[in-house]
Amino acid sequence: MTDTVKYLLDETHLPKYWYNLAADLPVAAPPVLHPGTMQPVGPNDLAPLFPMDLILQEVSTERDIPIPEPVREVYRQWRPSPLFRARRLEKLLQTPAKIYYKYEGVSPAGSHKPNTAVPQAFYNKQAGVKRLVTETGAGQWGSSLAFAGALYGLEVKVFMVRVSYDQKPYRRALMETYGATCVASPSNETQSGRALLAQRPDHPGSLGIAISEAVEVAAQNDDTKYALGSVLNHVLLHQTVVGQEAMAQMDMAGDYPDVIIACTGGGSNFAGLAFPFLGAQLRGGKKVRIVAVEPAACPSLTRGTYAYDFGDTAGLTPLTKMHTLGSTFIPPGFHAGGLRYHGMAPLVSHIKELGLIEAVAYEQIACFEAGVTFARAEGIVPAPESNHAVKGAIAEALKCKAEGKSRTILFNLSGHGHFDMQAYLDYFGGKLKDIQYAEADLATALAKLPQVKAA
Repeated sequence: MTDTVKYLLDETHLPKYWYNLAADLPVAAPPVLHPGTMQPVGPNDLAPLFPMDLILQEVSTERDIPIPEPVREVYRQWRPSPLFRARRLEKLLQTPAKIYYKYEGVSPAGSHKPNTAVPQAFYNKQAGVKRLVTETGAGQWGSSLAFAGALYGLEVKVFMVRVSYDQKPYRRALMETYGATCVASPSNETQSGRALLAQRPDHPGSLGIAISEAVEVAAQNDDTKYALGSVLNHVLLHQTVVGQEAMAQMDMAGDYPDVIIACTGGGSNFAGLAFPFLGAQLRGGKKVRIVAVEPAACPSLTRGTYAYDFGDTAGLTPLTKMHTLGSTFIPPGFHAGGLRYHGMAPLVSHIKELGLIEAVAYEQIACFEAGVTFARAEGIVPAPESNHAVKGAIAEALKCKAEGKSRTILFNLSGHGHFDMQAYLDYFGGKLKDIQYAEADLATALAKLPQVKAA
């Protein structure tokens, strides 16, 4: 094993630690602010929402965070996840590039999300919490937390964005199979939801709205905590098992990526793959190009403003500095529901500002076209979100072909599309459209950004 894979167990390649990028950053990320005082938040400010173990992970600057053995025992059900070389796709594209993909669709819930759902449920159970409440877009996160809640005997309530609730009934059924309650958001169960429905009874919802509803419920019930599937530091931290395993597997293959690609909505699967490689680079290792691929209909990294903003629509959360389209921005109802978030993870936003990563945006028809090409070559049907990473990898491979250069490409196939077949039916039936957001709506949302004095 090389130094870059020192975090892994030699015999199984299952990580013993989560990797914390904050320890290797050349410039510390901006602090999270209390919206009332505009001062950095402390652990006690977050205590109504999260157990202390997760809060301490959120603010930690230690490089190695030990993974509890009970969590590793659950991980062993599907980890390490496989790394494949896409030789048939390479042949189809006639590219000199070598394409590898880390496949996270082998988890019980079908995506990378259980990597953080399991430890979050574990720490909440340890703290005596009885119920978890959360939001979900496409349902990948909601079903993963439902799975983790079933493991630890926790009640789980999920506010699912209305447009995805209607588009993806099987995701809802999976959550209910695991024992969770799933509610369309905005709902009549919260003050923030009722206010929005009063204005627009057919409101399509957004992740920001669903977060508001979940946070409101958690804040009002002492036995309930909030769980988030992306964006926050501790969530990105838990996902680094993906990149650490990929390092060991690439080492076994005698190869190392020149380019790393992942889809980005809130940033968790992207961070999970990219952060360990970026950390190795920052410690003097090989430089890699890291590309975040986002939907053109919700382009926070490529069109958003880097500013302090709320993580939710109702303004119940602390303020984080991130690339944002504005917390009141309502993305159109495209099929990659897990990427329909107005902001990007603060750590991902920070490294974008430092010039350590790139970002591109693609329309959904081009992404589905790439997903179908991949499925016909490699046999795996990607989730709509993952199709963005596939599109990015194919674009890079075709660039290698045009330049006559061979590069090693690694991308994260973050989940399968078995519960998203209606989206593929729409694609094959010519019903899938490239949906544009309204520039006026974006301008209005950005005009409402909180006014925070420069530090």
